[in-house]
Amino acid sequence: MIVDLPDTTGSAISKALVRIREEGGAVALGRVLTLVIATEIGREEEAIEAANDASREHPMRVIVVSTPPEGDADSSARIDAQIRVGGDAGASEVIVLRAYGDIARSEESLVMGLLLPDAPVVAWWPGRTPEVVSESAIGRIAQRRITDAAAQPDPAAFLRSRSASYAPGDTDFAWTRLTLWRGQLAAVLDQPPYEPVTAVHVRGSSESPSTLLLAAWLQRQLEVPVTVEITRPGDVGIHGVTLTRASGDITLERIEPPVATLTQPGQPVHDISLPRRGLRDCLAEELRRLSPDKLFGSVLQEGLSALATPTRKE
Repeated sequence: MIVDLPDTTGSAISKALVRIREEGGAVALGRVLTLVIATEIGREEEAIEAANDASREHPMRVIVVSTPPEGDADSSARIDAQIRVGGDAGASEVIVLRAYGDIARSEESLVMGLLLPDAPVVAWWPGRTPEVVSESAIGRIAQRRITDAAAQPDPAAFLRSRSASYAPGDTDFAWTRLTLWRGQLAAVLDQPPYEPVTAVHVRGSSESPSTLLLAAWLQRQLEVPVTVEITRPGDVGIHGVTLTRASGDITLERIEPPVATLTQPGQPVHDISLPRRGLRDCLAEELRRLSPDKLFGSVLQEGLSALATPTRKE
C-alpha cells in the first residue's frame, strides 16, 4: 500500500500512520530500530529497495529524508510525504519525506516525531554526506552512522576526512565490503605452516576505497610493511592480495567477480566465491551491530595514516 500526502505536516503524517494501522492491520510491533536515510530528491529508490530487503532480517521503520540537490533554485517551503506499508515496504514501513525550501534545513525536526519510541536509530547517507556526520542534524540522534566512500567524487580524500572527524558509531560501506576478504585471509593464515608474514602487497582500483582500508587493516594486524598498487580508473574493486612468507607467496586474486583464485605453495589452486557485496548485504550486516566498531575506528584513524603512498599502475 502506498499513501501520498502532498504538501503536508508532521502531525498529518503521524495521523495517517495511525489510520493505516487501524484500517489495514499494519502494526509497528516487532520493529527493532529506526533507519533514517538522508539522500537527494530523485535518488531514493535504490536505498529504499536495499532497506526493504534488509528489513526481512531487521524489521524496522524506514524514514527517508530527501532534500533538493545543492544549488537547487526551488525555495518554496513544503513537505511532500509518502507512506509505504505491506508489500511495498518489505518487512518495514517506509516514510518518504521530500522537503523543500527552509524546511529542508531542519532535518532533525522532520524525523523526531516519527522515530520509534525506545528503539535505536541508525542513520545512512547513500550519497552526499555532511562534513562531520556525527555533528550533523541527523547524526546527532543516531547510535550508528553509515556512509559510503565509494559513492563520493574522491573516495581516498573522503576516507582521510572521515579519519579526521571520526566518532564512535561511525562506519562506512567501504569497510563492510571487506568482510569476505578479511574472513578468507584470516582463514588462510590459520592453517599450517603458521609462518610469519614478512610483507604484503595489495592491488586495487583507484575508485575502490576498500583497497586502502584492507591494506591498513593488514598492516595493523600483521605488523609488517604493506605496499599498495593502484590501477587505472574504470577497474573494479580490490584485485588481489599477496602475503609473503618464507615458504613462498600466498596470493588471493580476483580478476572478475564473483570468483577469486587462491594460490598457496605446495597446494592446488582453489577457486573461491568472493562476490562484490551489494547495498542490501552491506546494510544488513551493519544493522546487526549497533555498538561502535572499534576495529574500524582504529584502522581508519591510525592505519590509514601509517600506509606508504600507493604506487600507480597505468
